[in-house]
Order: sequence, then C-alpha cells, then structure tokens
Amino acid sequence: MSYAIIGFGKIGQALAKAFARNGIEVSVATTRDPESFASDAAAIGPGIIPKTLAEAVKADIVFLAVRFESHRDVAKALPTWKGKTIVDVTNAYGVSPDELVDRSSAKAVAQAFTGGRLVKGFNHLVAAVLGQDPAVHGGKRVVFLASDDDGAAAEIAALAENLGFSPIQLGGLSEGGLLVQARGNSWGQLIFKDLVKFD
Repeated sequence: MSYAIIGFGKIGQALAKAFARNGIEVSVATTRDPESFASDAAAIGPGIIPKTLAEAVKADIVFLAVRFESHRDVAKALPTWKGKTIVDVTNAYGVSPDELVDRSSAKAVAQAFTGGRLVKGFNHLVAAVLGQDPAVHGGKRVVFLASDDDGAAAEIAALAENLGFSPIQLGGLSEGGLLVQARGNSWGQLIFKDLVKFD
C-alpha cells in the first residue's frame, strides 16, 4: 500500500509527522517543484518523500490537505481515480453555502474525484494538535471518519490506528460529514473537539 499527502502546509506537515513517527513512508507533493520543500520534508524524517503532483497521485491512498478551493485542481491530475481512496482533510470555511447547494463539502469533493472512494477525516483538529503524538495519558487521540463507502472507511480506520489514533466512524457523508465540516462562516459540531479515547 502506498500513501501520499497533497498539500504541504501546516496540516500536510502535521500528517507527515504522524507517518514519520510510525516509520511509514509517504510521498508529499504540492503544485511547486519538490526541491522547494525538500528540506522541510527531510526535517520531518527520511520516509517523507517529496514528489511532483503527477508522481504523488499514483499512490493507493491520497490525503487531500489543500485549501478546499484547490481540490478540483488536484482532481484534474488524473482522468480517473478508480481504485484509489481519497482522504478529504479540507475545510470549506468561508466558502459560500450557495456553492455547496445542499451538499456537504465532502460530497462536493467526492464529485470532483471521479471513480475514487472518498473518506472525510483528520480535518477536525488544528495542525498543532494533529502534529502531536496521539498517545495521551494512556489513551489515544480521536480522529473522526465519514464515508459513503464502508470498505474505504474501514481501510482508513485501520491506517488511523497504525498511525496511533483512535478512529470513530460517523456514518455517511450526508450525516457524519456534516459534523466535521465548515460551511460558510460556521463549523460542524465536532470541529476542534480534541477528544481522547481510553480502552
């Protein structure tokens, strides 16, 4: 299984730290030349591999850690996303509800990634928290997941556990997705909730 993070701002780097902590190799890409962020990637760990966008999207599982407005540009990197799982880490804060019509922001992203299996997740925590070790006082930091594809949700839940998190499934994008999204100038009820689960 191969992994990529598209977007290497604060959230992208926080995700990369989770992979590095667990010795899991991950490609990182932006629309810029990989050389321009190679030193930032190296500072996180040797398994964080800078690539071009065209190279990175070949991964089996792709984390979308870009601004919501940029998701369509990333989607155009491939004619079809069939066989790939996309983890939507975007937040549509400030995006007009008129643009989303009556869809969750994740539904809008899913529509752009033709053929792909979309899971909304890892987006409810601020970067500074997401980048920390998720082992907290003997418990594990929670990440929420929502998807219309049960297989994809299970796949990302297993990956979240491998990264040290405790995944909680919220159901489909039209239900659970609304709890972890921004819409206009409002936030879903679970955004910014830093929860720890104890076994």
